[in-house]
Amino acid sequence: MNNGTLYVVATPIGNLQDLSPRAKTILSEVDLIAAEDTRHSRQLLKYFNISTPLQSLHEHNEKQQAKILLKRLFDGDNIALISDAGTPLISDPGQHFLQLVLAEQITVIPIPGACALISALSIAGFSADKFVFEGFLSAKSTTRQQRLEELKTETRTLVFYEAPHRIVACIEDILQVFGEQREIALVKELTKIFETVYRNNLPEVLNWLQEKSERSKGEFVLVIQGYSPPDNKTITPEAERIFKLLRKDLALKQAAKLTSEITGISKNSLYTLGLKLDSKL
Repeated sequence: MNNGTLYVVATPIGNLQDLSPRAKTILSEVDLIAAEDTRHSRQLLKYFNISTPLQSLHEHNEKQQAKILLKRLFDGDNIALISDAGTPLISDPGQHFLQLVLAEQITVIPIPGACALISALSIAGFSADKFVFEGFLSAKSTTRQQRLEELKTETRTLVFYEAPHRIVACIEDILQVFGEQREIALVKELTKIFETVYRNNLPEVLNWLQEKSERSKGEFVLVIQGYSPPDNKTITPEAERIFKLLRKDLALKQAAKLTSEITGISKNSLYTLGLKLDSKL
């Protein structure tokens, strides 16, 4: 007997109409659906008149259930893996089961669809060519800040998930570590009735959340602008002041070099400035 196939099926993150026709067909035709929360998934199946049996597979029972489901695949049954919402395994259970299946060289087929990460990134307004997805940050502030410190100078767009009861504390920590200038898109309740996207700098986003308690309700995706290194060619007023002071006692090349070491400004830019200032004398 041939092995069955595991289908990794994306389900809607809010609006049920986002279930693709292909996903609906697969969920109707497989022998079993492994779901994160059978109570939640049963509502989805009922909406589409799908009667396929459900089996729970969540973080607390995955290691035990994975063996049972693997045997079903060995027996020739086809299984669909779904999560409560969106694409399975993206900050959801299923990794252990999938690794067992792949180790046995059983066919795994993705059925694409909704994903909060990609949906939020597509409308955030920051670079989507390169990005870093961190999932959920730690629930502990100290650990959360430590991870944020490691990401502080990450130039790629950053994406996080966050729960409603931690959103304010999370934004407070991001503000403390990243500073006031960083831009963020706060995306909540994607595809649902109260879908909201609020873009601003970190202090304004924190103020917006704190103004009304209901704004902290819902599931959040945080899309944060990547770090922009200071432009070392732009001469700030303070750098020019230092350069002029040094120039009184030092040769142009030496003044440019020392000012560059103090301020981080390109010594070539400072040298060019010196030439311009000398020409005006």
